[in-house]
Amino acid sequence: MNLTLLSRRQFKSSSSGFTLMEMLIVLSIIALLMGMVIYHLTGINETAQKQKVQSDLLGFKEMLAAYQLESGTLPTTEQGLKVLWIKPTIEPIPQHWRAMLESETLDPWGHAYQFRNPGKHNPDRYDVFSMGPDGLPDTGDDIGNWPDTSTN
Repeated sequence: MNLTLLSRRQFKSSSSGFTLMEMLIVLSIIALLMGMVIYHLTGINETAQKQKVQSDLLGFKEMLAAYQLESGTLPTTEQGLKVLWIKPTIEPIPQHWRAMLESETLDPWGHAYQFRNPGKHNPDRYDVFSMGPDGLPDTGDDIGNWPDTSTN
C-alpha cells in the first residue's frame, strides 16, 4: 500500500494544472496578437479590393476595344456595359454582336460598374468606374479609368 500512496502523491504533484492567472495571461496575449493580425489584414483587404477593380477596368477596356472594332462604335451611356453580355436594343444596334461576358460583373462591394460616353473624367473618351465602398457615383472613393488624384 505504501507504493500506491507514494505513487498517488507523485502523480498529484506532477499533474498540477495552470492557475487561473496563468490562463488569463495566455488568453490576453492571444487576444492581443489576434487584434494586431486583424488590424494589418484590414489594410490588405482594402488594397486587394482596389486591385480587383483595377484588374476589372483593364478587362473592360479590352472588351470595349473589341466591341468598338466589331460594331464600329462604342456603346452609349444609355446602353452602358450591358452591351458586353446583352445585345443592345437602343440605337446604335450593331449588326455583328456577340456576348463578351456571361453576365454582369460587380465590383468588390457588390455594385455594378458604371459607364459614361463621353466621360466626365475623360471627355474625349469614356469613363468606366466603380462607385467604391459608398456605392454613390461622383464621390471621392470612386475608382475609374482616369488618373488617380488622391494622395493615398
